[in-house]
Amino acid sequence: MNTILIVDDEKNILKMLSQGLSIKGYKTLTAASGEEALQLCMSEDIDLVLLDIMMENGIDGLETLTKLLEQHPHLNVVMMSAQQDIEIAVKTMALGAKQYVTKPVSLDKILSNIEPFLELSRLAKENEILKSQIVVDDEMVGESEAVFKLRSEIRQVAASDLGVLISGENGTGKQLVANAIHRQSKRADNPFIPLNCAALPEELVESELFGHERGAFTGADSMRQGRFELADGGTLFLDEIGDMSLKAQAKVLRVLEYGEVERLGSQQIRNVDVRIIAATNKNLPLEIERGQFRTDLYYRLKIVPIEVPPLRERNEDIPILAKYFAERLQMNMASTPKVFASEAYPVFQSYRWPGNIRELKNIVERLLIMVNREIILPTDVADVLPIEKDEIQILDTTAAYQSNTPLSTMVDSVEAKCILAALKENDWNIRRTAEVLEVERSNLYKKMNKYSIARPESD
Repeated sequence: MNTILIVDDEKNILKMLSQGLSIKGYKTLTAASGEEALQLCMSEDIDLVLLDIMMENGIDGLETLTKLLEQHPHLNVVMMSAQQDIEIAVKTMALGAKQYVTKPVSLDKILSNIEPFLELSRLAKENEILKSQIVVDDEMVGESEAVFKLRSEIRQVAASDLGVLISGENGTGKQLVANAIHRQSKRADNPFIPLNCAALPEELVESELFGHERGAFTGADSMRQGRFELADGGTLFLDEIGDMSLKAQAKVLRVLEYGEVERLGSQQIRNVDVRIIAATNKNLPLEIERGQFRTDLYYRLKIVPIEVPPLRERNEDIPILAKYFAERLQMNMASTPKVFASEAYPVFQSYRWPGNIRELKNIVERLLIMVNREIILPTDVADVLPIEKDEIQILDTTAAYQSNTPLSTMVDSVEAKCILAALKENDWNIRRTAEVLEVERSNLYKKMNKYSIARPESD
């Protein structure tokens, strides 16, 4: 449960915000002065501070902000003020405040301003735990019907020793499926040995699979066990088996039929107990017609076929995956954790992801490195994806609708996003932004103040 400290010398404000945030599930603490707030932050684990600027009792909000961040540099502080002054807002942001909101404040307004930073606080705490854990494999992440079906198929096939052929486009997570089958099988305590058949030159595939004796060929300076021997008692995963030579295919078929391997340069037969899971992004029946794949091996492998869906067919999983990758990737980053604005996820979903999950992971990693803010905006995502800007504008407008919400509130939300995007596009040049939006500069300042928009310190 997140803990929020509310600092204000007005008792009614303290009571209203404390009760409202408590109802929403947050633990709240209150302080009527800056000095009291400093003491509480020394003794309590605070996730976020709501701090009034103008306080008559003791030090004011700006001095309190400075001292809080001296003692707790990563503390999330959101400033509150009855003054609608853009200069004060900019000053508080320069001092390290995360956001600036003007009074009177509604509970909804407060929540919309603090929730992203509470998410950052949660991530920072979890990172400390996750960094101490050794993560071997990615989890199968998603809540779509396609993922539930895939999990069910994995559970069913894991209990047997039958051959499995996993098919799917590049980047869909075929090795992840193979790993899951192995982990849920009776062979889970024995080795899982992968081999990417497409990544090896043809002349090395047999050596990798079956091993070799010293002197078996030029460069064979010592004896080496092959993947079949290494996987004895466990599982051998042959990724991109459609790229394996016909000669190697014949030898793999022999192992499947007799459970025997023979190292290159040796005449000794060795028995192995290995389960084969294969994967391909190719149309193997078509490869059979072309004479590039053995029919008998195909049917021996395809006792249980599993099709991994492309990411575009499980669109509802994209926000879950993006958030998951952001959290995982930041485990090894020293920088302050970053999160995606909720409006950024529809931008992810508007793209077809030809590279599937692998491409999504790479894009998320690029954004974490390139964006110099704690919150990654829709425009940041659009900048790294090959999609038309018009699509994003339509998408943002559609996403702005919320049921049971007054039209004026939705209009304000869209207007605030447009102003923020225009400021960012024009490097926060007020004059140029006002010209682009065709408004008076004084009017733009008023709207920035209304929506608590201030230039980020990092910009």
